[in-house]
Amino acid sequence: MDFIRNFPFFSIWMPMVAGPVSSVLSGKKARLLNWTVVVASGLMSVATLVYVLSTGESFTYTMGAFPAPFGNEIRVGILEAVTASFFCLIMVLSLVGGHRFTKVDIPEEKQNLFYIMINLLLSSLLALIYTNDMFTGYVFIEINTISACGLIMIRGWGRNLLAAIKYMIMSLLGSGLVLISLSILYGITGHLLMEQMHESIVEIVQKGTYTEPLTVAVGLFCVGIAIKSALFPFHAWLPDAYGYSTCASSAILSSLVSKGYIFLLIKFFYRVIGAEIIHTIQVDDVLFVFGIAGMIFGSVSAIQQTDVSRMIAFSSVAQIGYIYMGFGLNTEAGIIASIFHILAHAAGKSLLFVSLNGLTQGTWENANYRLLRGSAYRNRIAGIGFAVGSLSMVGIPLLAGFTSKVYFAQAAFGAGSKVKMLVTLIALAISTILNAMYFIGQVINIYTPIENAEKKRYAAGASMWFAALAFIVANLVLGMGSQPIFRWIERGLSMFS
Repeated sequence: MDFIRNFPFFSIWMPMVAGPVSSVLSGKKARLLNWTVVVASGLMSVATLVYVLSTGESFTYTMGAFPAPFGNEIRVGILEAVTASFFCLIMVLSLVGGHRFTKVDIPEEKQNLFYIMINLLLSSLLALIYTNDMFTGYVFIEINTISACGLIMIRGWGRNLLAAIKYMIMSLLGSGLVLISLSILYGITGHLLMEQMHESIVEIVQKGTYTEPLTVAVGLFCVGIAIKSALFPFHAWLPDAYGYSTCASSAILSSLVSKGYIFLLIKFFYRVIGAEIIHTIQVDDVLFVFGIAGMIFGSVSAIQQTDVSRMIAFSSVAQIGYIYMGFGLNTEAGIIASIFHILAHAAGKSLLFVSLNGLTQGTWENANYRLLRGSAYRNRIAGIGFAVGSLSMVGIPLLAGFTSKVYFAQAAFGAGSKVKMLVTLIALAISTILNAMYFIGQVINIYTPIENAEKKRYAAGASMWFAALAFIVANLVLGMGSQPIFRWIERGLSMFS
């Protein structure tokens, strides 16, 4: 059984190697290699989850012959294994669901380049989840950024190139702030491994030395991650990046990339700085304010869109706001609700983008609101998938989004501040109403028959059927069977500290 301890490293290493190998393969062979690697990484992540659940303990994997504090480590607990397993599942379903559109949108000679980026992205996401070294985290932040930028611009359209440039500029700004933060923390602690860094920070706070540099470092790190994860008002790059990419890219970017950065932020709060110190320097209050603002203004911006792909993209700004709002509550229940929302949002948003591409068949890939009227009758599985994803985002009972909002409401009642409790509940209510305005309105639109319209239907294809049904099941499982997952997150979070 101890051999399973190698699986997290293998799951990072395999896609990292598969990326360069794909450069000399044809598009079909690169796709086969990529899908094999993603599935294998997912199976190893599930095996790792079963292992840590059975042992009830986290473990560290030391790379090379250099132990802490000099070597590099991977740390694996229940929370890491759950997140890695879910990320692999979402990635493979997004690739399967967008398979038809990938072949159409990307020329054959560029297909292998697409799968190079997917491999590197998977490797970086898993590394951000498992790493126990902050500088290693920064390195894979950069790999994640470059891979995501490649996925945005792979179509080669003018809008995609412009979106990639905007994404790269904002991401590099965020990366620079993270690097400055880590440089300050290394200067005052002398460590890069999380546990050793945390011990030094606790000692610094107790002695009252370097408190200003510590506060600056925490602030820079949070702002850097906020930019990279598109927290309001740093979200200007997001609508074009998500809205104009090919189907699989949009599904993966919207559901996974930002969440990898946010997971590293959770580790930074709990394993590097400490929740009490975060509360002392009032970072949680700042994140709470911007999270609430994102929930409202992201939805307001979504309502104003006539292009449905941009509408879905702007809704991600609101959903990111939910996650940061949970952080701002600075309670265990708030963090657990945010982590659960990461999973719920990933399952729902990927379903929306995959389904939307099915609905645009017959509209020349135009996602204009008017052109999509009655489109659910042309592609029935896409219509059902879009409806389920939309209702989940709104928070209709039995679906993942509803359960997530219930957890946020429960966390609000446990917040130490009555002001935060009231603001959270009011923001949840307003955001839900705004979500309903644009999501349910669009569901009604796609199911509105058009008189004298051509009764043509488009075959969804086996890949879209499989992906859409799997995403629907994932939303139902998260909605109706959330208790085991909630308990895993709770146990995993307790292992963090």
